[in-house]
Amino acid sequence: MWLAAKEQLRTFFLHPTFLACLSSWLCAQFIKTVINLIYGKVKSIRELLELMFWRTGGLPSSHSALVTALCTTIGVRNGAGSDIFLVSLCFLMITVRDALGVRRSSGMQAKKLNELGRSLADKNLIEYKPIKEVNGHTPMEVMLGCVLGFFIGLSFSLLK
Repeated sequence: MWLAAKEQLRTFFLHPTFLACLSSWLCAQFIKTVINLIYGKVKSIRELLELMFWRTGGLPSSHSALVTALCTTIGVRNGAGSDIFLVSLCFLMITVRDALGVRRSSGMQAKKLNELGRSLADKNLIEYKPIKEVNGHTPMEVMLGCVLGFFIGLSFSLLK
């Protein structure tokens, strides 16, 4: 029983689709971190680690890279006509649409609300606690995430 579970875990963690998704996400986050380091936007080790493993937004989109790697790997391994590829393609379209639309616009709205709240708080009219400004993506950030995910997904698909 233990050996079977251990073998299933091994198979999962060495599966090309899983490795492509994980690699594309880590690669996108790494590129984002390097860009922020170059521009002097990282002020502490904590911020560096947060940027590398957690923070959203920026170039390239790690969400887009991951779902594109997923879709590409499934498409190459199972065929573009397979049901699982069509599911992954729908997942890709939803994720990209969310990155470009909903998250971006809600982030812009939050930024304006924070500006308004700070302005009113400075005039002692209200007490204001800023709301989180969700970082959406620009079309270029999403596109480059998709390109990165495509090539990483293709690479892992061809390795088999």
